[in-house]
Amino acid sequence: MAILKFCTFRVKMGIKDACVACKHLNSLKSNCTKPIHTMKKSFFIIAFLVGLTLYSRAQTLYFPPVLGNSWDTLSAASLGWCTDKVDTLYDYLAANNSKAFILLKDGKIVFEKYFGNFTVDSVWYWASAGKTLTAFLVGIAQQENLLSIEDTTSNYLGNGWTIAPIPKERSITIKNQLTMTTGLDDGVPDNSCTIDTCLQYLANANTRWAYHNAPYTLLDSVIESASGTNLNNYFQQKIKPLTGINGLYVPSGFNNVFYSKPRSMARFGLLMLAKGNWNGVPVMTDTTYYHAMIQTSQALNLSYGYLWWLNGKSSFMVPGSQLVIPGPLCPSAPVDMYAGLGKNGQVVNIAPSQNIVWIRMGDAPGAGIVPIQMNDTIWQKLNAIMCAPNEVTNQSIQTDNLKIYPNPAQGILNIVGTSGIYTFEIRNLLGELLWQEKEIRGIKKLDVSAFPNGVYVLNLLTTSGRKAYKVHIAN
Repeated sequence: MAILKFCTFRVKMGIKDACVACKHLNSLKSNCTKPIHTMKKSFFIIAFLVGLTLYSRAQTLYFPPVLGNSWDTLSAASLGWCTDKVDTLYDYLAANNSKAFILLKDGKIVFEKYFGNFTVDSVWYWASAGKTLTAFLVGIAQQENLLSIEDTTSNYLGNGWTIAPIPKERSITIKNQLTMTTGLDDGVPDNSCTIDTCLQYLANANTRWAYHNAPYTLLDSVIESASGTNLNNYFQQKIKPLTGINGLYVPSGFNNVFYSKPRSMARFGLLMLAKGNWNGVPVMTDTTYYHAMIQTSQALNLSYGYLWWLNGKSSFMVPGSQLVIPGPLCPSAPVDMYAGLGKNGQVVNIAPSQNIVWIRMGDAPGAGIVPIQMNDTIWQKLNAIMCAPNEVTNQSIQTDNLKIYPNPAQGILNIVGTSGIYTFEIRNLLGELLWQEKEIRGIKKLDVSAFPNGVYVLNLLTTSGRKAYKVHIAN
């Protein structure tokens, strides 16, 4: 029987395991690097074997039925987790005004906890975590050839949807809306305002990243213009019947805010974990778009995809600031984790390397527009439950003329300048100034014992600009 050269087949088909599958078959093992001899029969055999491998992998995920409320569970004890740590997580969630928390492992429910009067059938808002669902709908519209994300937004909203000069306005694309790179001014009094007079030119598209709600919200109008139906109808037609995800976009001021029961948010996380498929049924067939959604989308904020926040990158930015912060978004989470993050702590996290999805709903006014710190703290609690180490390895900072140690710091953070006079400040991840001191020379022993545990940004301010360092407080 003639044999296709598997490594070539792998490149053409985008399948990594073709040669691995080959080596499991004695009759094919010696031929894995032979030249290609194309024959229909061998092609179909190879395709079948590779398909079988991929199918078996897909079956590692459980999917709850589309209809009804049944959902298989998995105990933490059966996973070998440290179950004595669960109450610490629940205590933290309760103390921070949580309403719902669900964790899935391999698609099955491991933890499902409701607080106060909130129940499995209660409805809550996603806030900006819902941006991720809108990004998914844009991808579906593109796979149906209703739009291309490279299209100028004006094709769908008409000329004059901003008060930017027309050439600048027409340079803004749907992709810019997805990646927060429209160049429109996010510093206007209400950056959620979608009226044309609120949408002012500040920089060329693709040259500035800024967390700007209004251009994002106008994606709803783009979808409606392209599809010929309203946003809720499009969601109900394209996602709900295939996945059981139910909910509703509700107008709130200039925004459209998605509301659902907690399990629908968990279903959406599972849909993302399964790469846009639901129990073998493809919901998003545009795999290029799916992968781009959860990869760095531009060179300005490495931790941002298409409305998804990404972990494991070398730096990140936060809303309301142009500061680039070194280090990963969520140091306690797996490097491949990506998340939808919304005001007051609405969170959906997906960690593909662990086959884990978790969601949190509730009130947490101190969490800010994007609850980065809360997200990391929950991962710390989860690491303890999964019997994984939480310690941040020593990351003391040292340059030719500056040393910052220990990092993480307990009680005292030492800032040592070996030459010159320095001005330093510490900000939290919301950008709030917590401490500043000018004309520091030599060593400064900063008492950080009153700082809540977490990640902070230490800025060195000089006449030539600002340099940022990430420090951990672990009292």
